[in-house]
Amino acid sequence: MSTPIIAPSILAADFANIQKEVEMLNDSAADWIHIDIMDGVFVPNISFGLPVMEAINRHAKKPLDVHLMIEKPENYVEAFKNAGAETITVHYEACPHLHRNIQQIKNLGCKAGVAINPHTNIALLEDTIMDIDLVCLMSVNPGFGGQKFIENTYDKVIALKDMIEEAEADTLIEIDGGVNESNAAELIEAGADVLVAGSFVFKSSNPKDTISNLKNV
Repeated sequence: MSTPIIAPSILAADFANIQKEVEMLNDSAADWIHIDIMDGVFVPNISFGLPVMEAINRHAKKPLDVHLMIEKPENYVEAFKNAGAETITVHYEACPHLHRNIQQIKNLGCKAGVAINPHTNIALLEDTIMDIDLVCLMSVNPGFGGQKFIENTYDKVIALKDMIEEAEADTLIEIDGGVNESNAAELIEAGADVLVAGSFVFKSSNPKDTISNLKNV
C-alpha cells in the first residue's frame, strides 16, 4: 500500500491564530495545505477569500492545494495562482466548459484539479481524464466541515482508479470529507492518493500526531 499525501484542510483551523496553525502544519508530516474557498452560491456557506489566502501563503512552507467551491471559477483562478496556489481544483458541476477551465489553470503554471460531488458519476470525466492532474472526490456534500463520510466513495475510488489506469494517465485521486483513521487505510487500498482532513486534524488533542498517524496508516 502506497504512502498517502496528507493535505489538512485549513477550513477547520483556528482563524484567530492562523499563522500559528500554518506554522504547525509546516512542522508536521503534512504534505500539502488544503484551502477551501466557498462563495455562498455554489455551496451554502462562505469561507474566506484572497486576503486570507495571501496571509496563509506568507507563512506556508508546504504547497497550497486550493479547492474552489465557487461559481464562475474562471474569473478568479489567476488571482488565486498569484496568491500562492500550486494546485487549483474547480468543480465539474460549476464548469459547463470544463476542458477550457482545465487548460486555463495549466496555462497559468498550476496543476489542474477537478472535484465532483457525491451524486456526480465519474464517467463524466472520461473525456478529460488525460488532462486532469487531480480528481477530488467529495465524500461529503460540499459546503461544511465535520460531516459524515459517504460510504459509496470506496466504489467511486475503485472505478476512478480503473479509468485512470486504462487511460494511462498520471491523475491523482484526492478524497475530501469525513476522512479519519478508521477509513484512511481502506481509501488508500482502493486507490486514493491524497487525503484531505479538516476537523479530524484540527479538533484532535495533538494535530501533529494525528497527521503522522494518517501518513503512516
